[in-house]
Amino acid sequence: MAKENIISKLVYGFIKKNLSIQENQKLEIGIPKNILIIRQHNQLGDLLAGVSIFRAIKETFPLSKTTLIVSPENYFGIVKNKLIDRYFVFDKRKLYNPFYLTKFIKLLREDFDLVIVPVTVSISFTSNLLARFANAKIRIGPKSLDGVENKSAFLFDRRVPLDWRRSPDSNVADRILDILRPFGINTNKFNSEISFDNENIKAAENFVDGLDRQPSDLLIGIHPGAGKIPNRWSLIKFVDLIKKLNENFDVKIYITGSNSDKEEINYIKQNIPFEIGFYLNKSIPEVAALISISDLFITNDTGIMHVAGATATPQISIFGPTNPYNWAPSGSNKIFIRKSELIDEISIDEVYELCLPFLTQKDRSSQNAK
Repeated sequence: MAKENIISKLVYGFIKKNLSIQENQKLEIGIPKNILIIRQHNQLGDLLAGVSIFRAIKETFPLSKTTLIVSPENYFGIVKNKLIDRYFVFDKRKLYNPFYLTKFIKLLREDFDLVIVPVTVSISFTSNLLARFANAKIRIGPKSLDGVENKSAFLFDRRVPLDWRRSPDSNVADRILDILRPFGINTNKFNSEISFDNENIKAAENFVDGLDRQPSDLLIGIHPGAGKIPNRWSLIKFVDLIKKLNENFDVKIYITGSNSDKEEINYIKQNIPFEIGFYLNKSIPEVAALISISDLFITNDTGIMHVAGATATPQISIFGPTNPYNWAPSGSNKIFIRKSELIDEISIDEVYELCLPFLTQKDRSSQNAK
C-alpha cells in the first residue's frame, strides 16, 4: 500500500509539472463550433439527469457540433439523442488494443474549441486528464466541489468552484449547469430527453398488442429493480400493488428490466396469478417509446426512473436513502414518495393512493369517449 502511494504521488507530481495550464479567469469564450464533453465516469442515472447541460449548449450555440465521451455503462442512455451529434465509448479495457487506441487518440487530436468536464456527485481525475490531452483552445472544469479542492484543477484553464451546500435540495439537472453559467451557457428547461423513432414506437405498439389490450384498458408500466439494494422497494409490495391495481381497474400491466433483474422478474412471474407483460433487455429508446404510450409508470429510484422522466407519461418514483429533490424527474405529473432512508417504510396503500388521480382521470375520459 505504501509503495502504491509513493508511485501515485510520483505520477501525480510528474503530471502536474508537465501538464499544468495557467488559469485564465476571463469569462468570454467566443462562439465555439466544435465542443467536446467528457462524462465517462457517470452512471446512467447521472447522465440522464444531467441532459440539461447538452440542451444548454445547443440552445446557446445552435450551430455547434457536440461530441460526448461516455462509458460502456452509460452510453446507451444517449443513443439517438438529438442533442448530441456524436459519441465515443471510452473503455479502459480496450486501451491495449492498438486499433481502438489509435481511433481514440485521433478523436482527442481533433481541433476542439471547447472541452467541458461536468460534475454531478464526484470529480474524476481520468476525465480531467482526458480533457487535458484533448486538443482544445479552452478547457472548463471544476476548481472545487462543496469546499473540497479539485487537486487536478491545474489541467483546466477555466476553473469553476462548485458548491451546492447552500442549496442542498436543488435538482441535479439544475446543479450541473453551474459549471457553464459563468460563461453565459444556460437553459430554463431541466427535463431529461431521450430520442426514439417510429421503429421504436412500432415495437412498443406490437408488444402492447400482444397483451390483448382492449381500448378501455389502462396501460401501466412498473420497474421493480434498481442497481442499489437500498433503492429497491419490497417485491412483495410490488406484487400486492399490481394485484390491487388489477382488481380495481381495467388494466394491462407490464414489467421492464434486464438480465440483472432476474431475481425480481422471476419473483413477480411466480406470484402474479394473471397475465402481465415483460419488456426485458431492451434499449433505452425502446423502453422510452413504450413508456411514452403508457398511462402510468411506477419505478424505484434508478436509471429507468430518468428514462420515464424524459417522457410526458405520469410517473410515480419510490425513494429510499436518496434525496428526491436532487434526483426525482421534474414535471407536474411526475410524483415521488419518500418517508425515510428505509424505502420499505412506504406502504402499498400510499403508492396506490398516488396512482388514483392519474388512473381515475384516464378512466373517466375513456368512459366519456364511449
